[in-house]
Amino acid sequence: MKRTFAMLASLLLAAGAATAQTGREWQDPAINEINRLPMRAAFDAGERLSLDGVWRFDWVRDAGERPEGIWRTDYDDKAWGRMPVPGMWELNGYGDPIYVNVGYAWRGNYANNPPLVPEAENHVGSYRRTFSVPAAWAGKQITLSIGSATSNVYVWINGKFVGYSEDSKLAADFDVTKFVRPGENLIALQMFRWSDGTYLEDQDFWRFSGIARGVALTARDRAHLQDIHITPALDADYRDGVLRVEMQTTPQVKGLVVRLLDAAGDAVAREALTPSAGRATCELAVENPAKWTAETPNLYTLEVGVLDGGKRVTETVAQAVGFRTVEIKGGQLLLNGQPILIKGVDRHEIDPLTGYVVSRERMIEDIRIMKELNVNAVRTCHYPDDPVWYDLCDRYGIYVLDEANIESHGMGYGPETLAKNPLYARAHLERNSRMVERDRNHPSVIIWSLGNEAGMGPNFEACYRWIKENEPSRPVHYEQALGNRSEIDKKEFTDIACPMYADYEWCRRYCESNPSKPLIQCEYAHAMGNSMGGFDTYWDLVRKYPNYQGGFIWDFVDQALVRYEADGKPTFLYGGDFNNYDATDNSFNSNGVIAADRSLHPHAYEVQRQYQNIWTSAVDLQKGLVEVYNENFFVGLEAYELEWRIVQEGTVTKRGRVERLDVAPQQRRTVALGFTAADFDPAAREILVDVAYSLRQPSALLPAGFTVARQQLSVKTFDCAAGFVLPASERSVEVTRWERGTRVEGDRFEIFFGRDGFVSGYRVRGREMLAEGSSLRPEFWRAPTENDLGAGLHYKYAAWKRPDLRLKAFEAKVDGSEAVVEARYELPSVGGVLAMTYRINGEGEMLVEERLEQVSADAPGLMRFGMRMEMPARYDRLEFYGRGAHENYSDRLSSADLGRYAQRVADQYHLGYVRPQESGTHSDLRWWRVGDSAGAGLLIAADAPFSASALRYRVEDLDVSNFPPQQHSGTLRERNETCVVFEAAQMGLGCVNSWGRLPEPEHMLPAGEYAFRFLLTPVR
Repeated sequence: MKRTFAMLASLLLAAGAATAQTGREWQDPAINEINRLPMRAAFDAGERLSLDGVWRFDWVRDAGERPEGIWRTDYDDKAWGRMPVPGMWELNGYGDPIYVNVGYAWRGNYANNPPLVPEAENHVGSYRRTFSVPAAWAGKQITLSIGSATSNVYVWINGKFVGYSEDSKLAADFDVTKFVRPGENLIALQMFRWSDGTYLEDQDFWRFSGIARGVALTARDRAHLQDIHITPALDADYRDGVLRVEMQTTPQVKGLVVRLLDAAGDAVAREALTPSAGRATCELAVENPAKWTAETPNLYTLEVGVLDGGKRVTETVAQAVGFRTVEIKGGQLLLNGQPILIKGVDRHEIDPLTGYVVSRERMIEDIRIMKELNVNAVRTCHYPDDPVWYDLCDRYGIYVLDEANIESHGMGYGPETLAKNPLYARAHLERNSRMVERDRNHPSVIIWSLGNEAGMGPNFEACYRWIKENEPSRPVHYEQALGNRSEIDKKEFTDIACPMYADYEWCRRYCESNPSKPLIQCEYAHAMGNSMGGFDTYWDLVRKYPNYQGGFIWDFVDQALVRYEADGKPTFLYGGDFNNYDATDNSFNSNGVIAADRSLHPHAYEVQRQYQNIWTSAVDLQKGLVEVYNENFFVGLEAYELEWRIVQEGTVTKRGRVERLDVAPQQRRTVALGFTAADFDPAAREILVDVAYSLRQPSALLPAGFTVARQQLSVKTFDCAAGFVLPASERSVEVTRWERGTRVEGDRFEIFFGRDGFVSGYRVRGREMLAEGSSLRPEFWRAPTENDLGAGLHYKYAAWKRPDLRLKAFEAKVDGSEAVVEARYELPSVGGVLAMTYRINGEGEMLVEERLEQVSADAPGLMRFGMRMEMPARYDRLEFYGRGAHENYSDRLSSADLGRYAQRVADQYHLGYVRPQESGTHSDLRWWRVGDSAGAGLLIAADAPFSASALRYRVEDLDVSNFPPQQHSGTLRERNETCVVFEAAQMGLGCVNSWGRLPEPEHMLPAGEYAFRFLLTPVR
């Protein structure tokens, strides 16, 4: 049966192959290539001539306008423009970038009609350039490689048709030996924005056209290696290894010498072979080889020397190889016998300046950031990446889920899905098989993915069977094979339970169902805008249930494009920023753990904390004893040292170091830090122990001293309510009425209450605490986050945005040495009552109580319950004791340690968010001070931990629901004031998804009664 299927698959791949050009290939799904060479493993051999650089270029808007005869050697291209190769048309002056999530780029302008695509707005780019072939290449085979052409490419050399290719994310290679000549040659290319293959390339990303990877010629001796398949295996004890090497050669090859070299360059195995019918196979046994994992990326080098009939070495091919096994047993994904955790991200190939063109340097930067954030796995969403990426993942240690270039989301998942369309059967199988043939030798590739969001049907079933027959050493993943997720464990055509955005309860139920498949979410924790609230809840489940082995965050980096303003600040551009004609899904492609320019979003620190591999728990802090857990599977902690410090009320009082950590993988050990209870101040209101683990020596990408894990342990918790009173003062206060309200004053202060009952003026020792025209007033709203917008909270909660506060009672009096002001408001829009009480002493300190009562049971929830005020701009410094240093929220606290922090107001808003939204909040505050350079200002404390922010923007400045959607953080105009918001509670952020899911109930603020007691203290 297997042999029969393999034969059918071969026939299917061969069907439709053509050798002549018709000119309609771009609308014929039966023809995906003409004269394209079979895919082979990615290796370098021969002499290479790069054709990268500036080419002559012509662009037309509609396919019917494309120029004819561009291949002719006498064609006049003097009027053509220029285009860099690699380079995307839309980023070099030709057409506009389009971003859509669901649907094709023609959405709204053309009805789907596969395999036909529109001719209108189907831009066509034509390329020409000359190149010189060295005379020494005579007699050699010469191939042309076009690394990535979107969406297709026609090729001519010296006036003759060479071939055609579709599949934008894998190289198109052609044998051009008979087309080129020594000396000058002419090459011409023509590419369509859309072809029939575009129906399989409906990924959630920018829709660019052009050449994204390099173009080159390669000359090789006629006796050369055509392909090589390398399969590592370990014995039952995962100790000794065998490397199976299968080679395919040209007929001129008469001998092969295979050597396996270790990291030091010493040969550990060698074999000489004579090919038979162009094929040769050997197995190289190695006793206890150094194993490859993401933690230990140990690589060997396989060298294959090729000999011709005269025993001359015509070429030597080298491949990096790693000994490792991947299997599923007992409902777990095992690597070298260990059930690893996937601390992953989804990664598009995207650069904010060059689009799909991603340099090697940018790739290394991305891996470095991944290592900094403890990311160990990448899903190549939703197509195979540049071959360089896999080399780097092999070298530096990143697990890769390799995904085929198939997404037909725009066709839906029902009867119209291309997964069931026989016209596209060949393309499905071709894109999967070519990916496998190219990438199978990489140890970093541990899972194959059939594609993404493309429905389910016979076309994918055939792909699954082909991979299982031809490359069974890795499991296969396909999310759509799960269907509606009912009886997910019994679904065929995926070896892994890999749902998208399954919530906490679903994951819990699956793991408690005794599953036979590991749960690894291919997309989860949607990191759009100010997000990642509740990420720790996912990882509490992962660490509880053995079958839940992690997932891939959507996604690694915002897909925004960047424009630098005159002041050097970046503005991040997103869908809809370029014209009003094309479809757009606006900012929905900005979902990154990090920003497009590779700066960290605040929630990146939450990822870093939850993905860390070293954990600490208290054993007996009075004796300085902690337990250290090594969550790694393959390495001990010898490479790290532990630094600790005692922090009492925000002040470090003692610190120390444990230089040697001897904790084996997956083991725990009690460690004495070196302090006792005698080091604690009994008068301290809060005592914390901070621990941090750092590299003793530099690693491949991280410097010595880099901190890989942190934790904070509590000895004594701050009691905000203890002693929370308005301080007594011997100075007297007076209350007077005047034409614009009420004044409370002493010999050092004046406080004004306006006709609305709120504090409209606050002057202490001649200093104004409130900006002109502002007041201290309630705040129930926040500038919606992307998750809020996706859930429609800007509509559902709108009653709290600017509620009608109707003053019904106001009284001001002197009570002993204090002034007492009470105001009561009706809120007809929510059926509630707001009560405000102010107690003011002779120093101008105010103890304020804000109470919300009698709210209708039908009222919507609140975004926050607190207060706001605007202070003069000179109050531009912050000092606080609470969680920092980055912004944090009630459901995103695990990475924000308690401490005392000093910061600038100008730095509080995170400009990396592509669209304005809530930003800058710090939670679990014990106190919060906003001051000027001389230290004067206001200190805020409360009888319970609270949260606050201080920005150069008001809430309404950041509220994109107030404006048309095309707003950008980079173009916000700072106010000449400091806008302070502080609250008893603010709703969480959530991260399950960004299109409707709310934060968990404990992080919501349902309509009801709330109270907030806080103290405002002027400071000098």
